[in-house]
Amino acid sequence: MSDFVVKILDIEKITHDVNRYLLERPEGYYFIPGQATDVSINTPDLKKETRPFTFTGLVVAPYLEFTIKSYEDHNGITKKLKDLKPGSELIIRDVWGAINYKGPGVFIAGGAGVTPFIAIFRELKNKKNLAGNKLLFSNKTEKDIILKNEFSEMLGNNFINLLTREKNDKYYFGRIGESFLKMYITDFTQNFYVCGPDSFVQEINTLLERLGAKHDSIIFEK
Repeated sequence: MSDFVVKILDIEKITHDVNRYLLERPEGYYFIPGQATDVSINTPDLKKETRPFTFTGLVVAPYLEFTIKSYEDHNGITKKLKDLKPGSELIIRDVWGAINYKGPGVFIAGGAGVTPFIAIFRELKNKKNLAGNKLLFSNKTEKDIILKNEFSEMLGNNFINLLTREKNDKYYFGRIGESFLKMYITDFTQNFYVCGPDSFVQEINTLLERLGAKHDSIIFEK
C-alpha cells in the first residue's frame, strides 16, 4: 500500500456538520468516480488511525476533493478533521471501491452515503450525460441535505428527497418503503446504486429485489 502526504488547500462549510476539503493531488494519482481511499491525519498520534472517505471532485480536477460529515458525539477522525486548517497534512492511500457507474439508473442514498454519487453525477454532468438518472435521498431533516442546490440544478425533478425526523410540506416524510419506491420507480429492471449505513443498504436491497430488481443490477459497496 502506498502512502501519499498531501496538504489541505481549502476547507468549505457545506451544511451544519459537513465540510468540503480540497487537497493537493499527487502526480499520477487517479480514481474512478464512486471510489474512495483511506485517510489519516499526519500527526504522530493519528497517522495510523485511518478512515475511508469517497472522492467527490472531478477526475480531471488538479486537486482532490472530499465531502465529509463530522460526528460530534464521539472523538473520532471526522471531528478532528473539522478542527484542521488549510496547510495541515493528511495521508491518503491507494484507491478502492465498488460503486462504479454502469449506466443510467436510480441512485438511493441515506445521509452521508450520498458521497460516492457526488463524483459520479458531476462526471456525468461534465460529459453532458445525466439523462436517465434519478436520486432518492433520505435524511433526518432538511438542514441535513448535502448539496441540495447542486443536485436540484443537475437533476431537476429527478432529485427526490424524504425526511425521517422532520415533517415538511416540501418533502415526503418517513422511511423508504415499498410504497415510496413504487411511487417514484416504474422500472425495476434498471440499474440501482445504493449507499448508506449497512442496515440501510441491506433494507433497500431487500426491498428492491422484492419489487423485481435483479441482484446483479444493484450496485453497492460490499
